[in-house]
Amino acid sequence: MKFFKRFPEQVRRLSVVFLVLIGGFLLVRFMLPPEMKDSELHVKSTVERETVKPVKYAGSEVCADCHEEYNLKKHGYHRNLSCETCHGTAKEHSENPTEIKPFAPKQREFCSRCHTYDRSRPTGFPQINPIAHNPLKPCVQCHNPHDPKPPTVPQECQACHAEIARTKAVSKHVLLECTVCHEAPQEHKVSPREVKSSIPSDRDFCGKCHGTEATDQISPKVDLTSHGEKYLCWQCHYPHQPEIK
Repeated sequence: MKFFKRFPEQVRRLSVVFLVLIGGFLLVRFMLPPEMKDSELHVKSTVERETVKPVKYAGSEVCADCHEEYNLKKHGYHRNLSCETCHGTAKEHSENPTEIKPFAPKQREFCSRCHTYDRSRPTGFPQINPIAHNPLKPCVQCHNPHDPKPPTVPQECQACHAEIARTKAVSKHVLLECTVCHEAPQEHKVSPREVKSSIPSDRDFCGKCHGTEATDQISPKVDLTSHGEKYLCWQCHYPHQPEIK
């Protein structure tokens, strides 16, 4: 005790805390089962535990043996989805296909799990409002689930970019068509995540309307040689709502 009194009170308190932590760690380690302290034993017991579990999934490759839809799906928009993602576990079906049938998700609510609008999903991911989009009709009535192309290609940008359209509607660019700044090939309307629309890549593009030499009489003008220096216009101004401060 006299030894500890030589140190400041803060050091003595810290030493007590340190000793309590070490004691707690040793106590917990002592109480742990052997397989959680020995990594090799842990791996072995885990493998044994998982091996005895019944196999439920057959794998998509098995489906190709009997179902022609597999070839359609592997080239379609659902190519990255396993068959069992929608149809459920199919091990028993693969062993007894006559009597055991897989689940067929024809309910409207099933597709909406992935395709109901969610702003966190990437641009171009097909999203709909299930209340307004073909109300009460099963999705499979219009879309082949193995190659779910839209029956009609969206003709307006706001079909996929509704949030941007709402922002632009109250901005100074409201009278500009999207195609003034973006080139959208026809393939972009069918496969928006694979074929991208063009995006202006230099300051001169905005200068067509906003440069001091532009013939447009309505747009605000700036000297591109000094305004913003080397930075691109959209690094300071959001193009869909380019408010001037």
